[in-house]
Amino acid sequence: MTRAEPEDPRAARTRARLRTALLQECAQRPLEEVGVAALVRRAGVGRATFYVHYPDLEALAVDACADVVREAVEALHAWQGRPDPVRAPAALAEFFASLTPHAPLYRALLTPGGGGPLGRVLHRDLRAYSLRERERAGAADAPLVASAVAATFAGVLADWLHGLLDGTAADIADQVWQLLVALHASR
Repeated sequence: MTRAEPEDPRAARTRARLRTALLQECAQRPLEEVGVAALVRRAGVGRATFYVHYPDLEALAVDACADVVREAVEALHAWQGRPDPVRAPAALAEFFASLTPHAPLYRALLTPGGGGPLGRVLHRDLRAYSLRERERAGAADAPLVASAVAATFAGVLADWLHGLLDGTAADIADQVWQLLVALHASR
């Protein structure tokens, strides 16, 4: 995710401290049990400072997990030339494996089917990237395929995190990859 304007370095440092503190808190307890008081104490900032940067804990959590969105987009596009239709790029399997340490937090922000606040960000960013790529290739079906790719990936990711799909990170990476390759080839 990119910001439209350069961010003040002090604000960036404060946000980074808050994100780190949230991830540390969520390693010990579920997001719904994390309080602003404990969070700001861990981050070493004041409560008012927290509210200058975020309206609530959910907004901070989505921001703290935004890297997962960037990593997902990069992992899905980590191939050169003609993609292998069966085996996912190694970056995609690595992406799924990297989710384990903070899986409870991702589950809190990404509901089954790919909804929730993190799901909306993932869908928006992945759709935008896919749309740009399809339009560069001159595909007439660019909007349709971009939406299908974003929804498929977000849905599979969320369902796997929630235990609705069985398989290792590598298995799920290969399976979602096969679906996405089929979507791109279907039109």
